[in-house]
Amino acid sequence: MAYQIQEINRRLQEDAPAMIAQCESAYQAQVTHAVDAIVANLPLSPIVLLAGPSGSGKTTSALKIEQALHARGIIAHTVSLDNYFLSLDEAQAPRTPEGMIDYESPLLLDMELLNETFHKLSAGEEVTIPRFDFASQQRNPAKSRQLRLGKNEVAIYEGIHALNDDIAGRNHAAMTLYISAHSDIYSGGTCLFKGTWMRITRRAVRDVNFRGTDPSKTFHMWYNVRRGEKRYISPYRDRANITIDSALAYEVSLFANYAETLRKAVEQLTPDNPRYAELHQLVDAFAQFPPIDEALVPGDSMLREFIGGGIYKYK
Repeated sequence: MAYQIQEINRRLQEDAPAMIAQCESAYQAQVTHAVDAIVANLPLSPIVLLAGPSGSGKTTSALKIEQALHARGIIAHTVSLDNYFLSLDEAQAPRTPEGMIDYESPLLLDMELLNETFHKLSAGEEVTIPRFDFASQQRNPAKSRQLRLGKNEVAIYEGIHALNDDIAGRNHAAMTLYISAHSDIYSGGTCLFKGTWMRITRRAVRDVNFRGTDPSKTFHMWYNVRRGEKRYISPYRDRANITIDSALAYEVSLFANYAETLRKAVEQLTPDNPRYAELHQLVDAFAQFPPIDEALVPGDSMLREFIGGGIYKYK
């Protein structure tokens, strides 16, 4: 889908709450469609694999799916694939062409443990869910937990590599979902704001609000994130049974509240950054989006994952 900036601004000016509600309803309808598919597939597999690139809203979508399944009498357990990272061995770690550790590579995941876990869960056996500690770059056994799926229970595994050959490719009965911000915003026939820009904006805003991280670091590494997406994520998206478009037509107007902060972050980049020109175009585009009040965003909105103040708890 493609949106027009003139229509977005007109609708927000005339009745912002109504437009926001319509956007949220359309997104929720996609979640409901995914839940229908999971329920229909439950006799075949209790495993749900949810993939998508960084900033796509995977975490909130998984929580929304979990909530909707619960309303139908099905208990869902959401597990992040990040917990299956291998303890980092710098000598053996995959590298980018520049020689840096490639944190986007699926080779950092314990694929054998994952597939053993899927097999046991599908057979009704108990498994240990590890907990990866990013500070120490290794698993913390004290924070692991046990999981056994009973009747009408599912395990939702969410992560950027969930549709990879070594995960979804070896678990054909699992329900597979792919989420990303697919819709661009146009001014006439000219693309003004890309869906991929929505994702990097979400990440940068989350850094500001929750991680105490200078968003310039997020912008600096964006080119490597995009390279990883094209290599490790996009080639497998057609494996998804269901695709969710998480782009909300009003979100750029929401993030326009952070335009000056994001501009200052982009200005810290050097011209040799492969995404330098593109990121300057991104922050320049905010000038055409009058900001809207954050208070208008519902508490259960996926966008609350990035701006805060939502009803969901993120681990």
